[in-house]
Amino acid sequence: MSINLMTTIIDRKAVKRYHELYEQCGHTVMFACLGEGTVSNDVLDYLGLDSSEKAVLFHVVQDADWVEIKRQLERTLKIDAPGEGIAFTIPLSSIGGKKPMQFLLEGQEYQKEEESTLKNTSHELIIAIAEAGYTELIMSAAREAGAYGGTVVHAKGTGIAAAEKFMGVTIAAEKEMVFIVTKTELKNPIMKAIMEKAGLNSKAKSIVFSLPVTDTAGLRLVED
Repeated sequence: MSINLMTTIIDRKAVKRYHELYEQCGHTVMFACLGEGTVSNDVLDYLGLDSSEKAVLFHVVQDADWVEIKRQLERTLKIDAPGEGIAFTIPLSSIGGKKPMQFLLEGQEYQKEEESTLKNTSHELIIAIAEAGYTELIMSAAREAGAYGGTVVHAKGTGIAAAEKFMGVTIAAEKEMVFIVTKTELKNPIMKAIMEKAGLNSKAKSIVFSLPVTDTAGLRLVED
């Protein structure tokens, strides 16, 4: 059974409905950010949408959870209807530490298996979720371990009570998500550096995990 990053892209007006459904499925820990659609007005009209303003929701789920969530999305929220939205999962290749994993999975049992069939990819996407205002601390640690740069997304987090329960720390709702694309061989050193210098014992209180990158189209990578 693998652990996945579930991403939901929906109209901003629909966030409450989706959030309530996910909570009913036992997933209160969520990271949300705002997005903007790129389709033309003609396409919006065709799809029955009155706005291109989007919300992007992130949850961490196991395979079995995704099966039930997908069923509820299709039956309850009719996500398959034109213009309603999209949800998908991407397998995580690693999570930086036991306590962050317990927090992200909200205490669910997890039996570790072989990492991922995508583990032989040449690049990885490292995601660090931290308190707002500590991007430089994260990037300083990452650069020392070989990272070239990153992208910051401002977001809000839920599940604050779960953080105190599983990680023993108090965290704020305002978040910054730092995305770093790196060569696979540099993933572990970069994650380790972030955990040591900007992890739970620092003011940044970072949670770090990684995703296998199978296609680098649209990503500007600096190669040797």
